[in-house]
Amino acid sequence: MSSAIAAAPPALDRAEVGTSIELFTGGGGLALAMHDAGFRHLLAVELERRACATLRANVARDYHLDPWFPSQLDDPWPLIEGDVRRVDFSPWEGSVDVIAGGVPCQPWSLGGVHRGFDDRRNLWPELFRSVREMRPRAIIAENVKGLLRPTFKPYYDYILRELAAPFEQRVDGEEWRDHDKRLIKALKTEAGDPAERYDVFYQLVNAADYGVPQHRWRVFVVALRRDLSLADWRFPRATHSEFALWQAQQNGEYWAEHDLEPRVGVVSDVTPVPDGLERWRTARDAIRGLPEPIGDRVEHPPWLHHVGWPGARVYAGHTPNELDKPAKTVKAGVHGVPGGESVLRRDDGTIRYLTVREVARIMTFPDMWRLAGPRGEQMRQLGNAVPVELGLVVARAVAEALRPRVTEER
Repeated sequence: MSSAIAAAPPALDRAEVGTSIELFTGGGGLALAMHDAGFRHLLAVELERRACATLRANVARDYHLDPWFPSQLDDPWPLIEGDVRRVDFSPWEGSVDVIAGGVPCQPWSLGGVHRGFDDRRNLWPELFRSVREMRPRAIIAENVKGLLRPTFKPYYDYILRELAAPFEQRVDGEEWRDHDKRLIKALKTEAGDPAERYDVFYQLVNAADYGVPQHRWRVFVVALRRDLSLADWRFPRATHSEFALWQAQQNGEYWAEHDLEPRVGVVSDVTPVPDGLERWRTARDAIRGLPEPIGDRVEHPPWLHHVGWPGARVYAGHTPNELDKPAKTVKAGVHGVPGGESVLRRDDGTIRYLTVREVARIMTFPDMWRLAGPRGEQMRQLGNAVPVELGLVVARAVAEALRPRVTEER
């Protein structure tokens, strides 16, 4: 298991690389990234009704109504709305290159009472089951950084070991700690079938370091089947930096981009060490081109979901986003406010809520992506999503590694 980082691979064209199945699809952030990296979705699984409605409104159709096997990259995504625990994945055995999903984060997040492995919403075991049933070449999983807290670190290490040897299956009634002992013993030997073992890589990343206009710390786990001989794979290096943003604001380039007079002291306390990276993207970058919302609860055509909302305020623990810094982490809902801390400070010092479209921009969803449900549900879907551009960085790196292997077999 490794957390080393490599240079980012070159961008790929949208020619198909391989196939994928999406688990815990939510509003579609990681699934969109996988599609844009060239993976044809054979199936998407999601439990939440509103998230399924979002997928149907954009790219999906119900699998149970018309079972089919997509043959083209841009075919609709077959969707199963329901509990992943009830899905039999064996019909897709041998046809799936990548299983991907943002494993539900509530068991590990502060907002979810952090019950961890004792939480019924802990669905890592279902990810392992799907791997055993489909035998993919690769797995991509995303989760909150809460998994790395000292309280949960032993279980997280167990997750990584089970992902490395998913066919060393936990038996009924076996405590996870006992299973972990068996995994440690099994992984010390080279006797395992390389087609049933995976090289596992993990990395804690800040989305801002990869061009997402938002501070968002997340853990990505990538597992590559050992018979592919990809043990030297590495996570892509950061492409954007705080220093580059500070430099662009200091020399005036940033302000010129936005037709503003230069300002001072916006980004401070930065160690002036040039790194050759692009600058962090800011909230102002994200919402550029969108008109100021025209009124409370009033749609602003032709933009989808660009609706002003009343009642914005700031208080302890609920501070606003600043235009000229990356946005704060988009949350699924805290402090009783739909969408979490989604308040923006305007240039004149007044505040307002970000619109759903602005938050979608901060999460790097395309402008034509339609979100189902009322505002609170739309915000919740965005807060639970993987930023599309962050997912794309990882998906492209995996696609680059798999492309020669998949091509050889076609």
